[in-house]
Amino acid sequence: MSSSDTGSDRLAGLLSEHAELELELADPAVHADTARARRLGRRYAQLAPVVETARALDAARDDLSAAQELAAEDASFAAEAEGLQVRIGELTQQLTEQLLPKDPDDDKDVILEIKAGEGGAESALFAGDLLRMYLRYAERRGWATEVLDAVDAELGGYKDVAVAIKARGPEAVWSRLKFEGGVHRVQRVPVTESQGRIHTSAVGVLVLPEAEEVDVSVDPGDLRIDVFRSSGPGGQSVNTTDSAVRITHLPSGIVVSSQNEKSQLQNRESALRVLRSRLLAAARDEAAAAASDARRSQVRTVDRSERVRTYNFPENRISDHRVGFKAHNLDAVLDGELDPVIDALTAAHTAELLAAGS
Repeated sequence: MSSSDTGSDRLAGLLSEHAELELELADPAVHADTARARRLGRRYAQLAPVVETARALDAARDDLSAAQELAAEDASFAAEAEGLQVRIGELTQQLTEQLLPKDPDDDKDVILEIKAGEGGAESALFAGDLLRMYLRYAERRGWATEVLDAVDAELGGYKDVAVAIKARGPEAVWSRLKFEGGVHRVQRVPVTESQGRIHTSAVGVLVLPEAEEVDVSVDPGDLRIDVFRSSGPGGQSVNTTDSAVRITHLPSGIVVSSQNEKSQLQNRESALRVLRSRLLAAARDEAAAAASDARRSQVRTVDRSERVRTYNFPENRISDHRVGFKAHNLDAVLDGELDPVIDALTAAHTAELLAAGS
């Protein structure tokens, strides 16, 4: 079967799925189950651009056929036919990109972890700057955020912080933030530097698709749960009860903790959310490692494990090393204007998928 046949079959399947979803969402009974309605609504919104492009392409082809017939009698329609041919080429390319294989996690919410690395106090301060950047970006896109756990640093910022980011509507969070993971490097004069020398520090960012209970089954028998007293900067006690929770997943060795909430029960649930998401990510990584070399080559430029970005304060410059993106608007990016960087990464990933497909 040719690739065009495969594309036609895939398009027909997606158009059929969109029509079925439209019928389901019109049924009031569906909306009694909020989680199901949200899941169906997201998928419907995900398919909408494909349907819109396919319909526009069909309309343009019909218009071209009519213009070509009329051009035989009236030369003024020849220019219109040429314009429609260009438009059909653009829509065909757009549809080809929209029919590329989708990341199975694209419609998921996200748990984002930021960890101070090389650079001590300066790294912790920059971890705080990155947290603010992602919170501002989420605010700009109308997403909801919730800090699940935070370990403050003595001089400000964070040693470690985890935040859940959720879409309020059908827009997916993972599809926008999945390439943010990796080592983020900052070059600036630290507040603790008296000589005015520029230092380089590093912060690690981990982005996980938030797992639902149906995605990952956690056996309570595989968990060791320890409780301890929450503490703030410098060992200062946040509260006087053993409400902080540390969960060790014995089969994988993954350890997560939460101390942000007042109650042990709330901290346990926050830690379980992070654990489920880490287990889902580990399963995805294992599947990707077992995939063919061709599949791995498709995601080469957006490898989330390497040093990904440098924030140069003296030059007000941001550089993403994976795709050669550079801009001199670091202040705006740190205020949440991340779309141009994310768009560049998404475009590079799309180009690789197209190249792999051809």
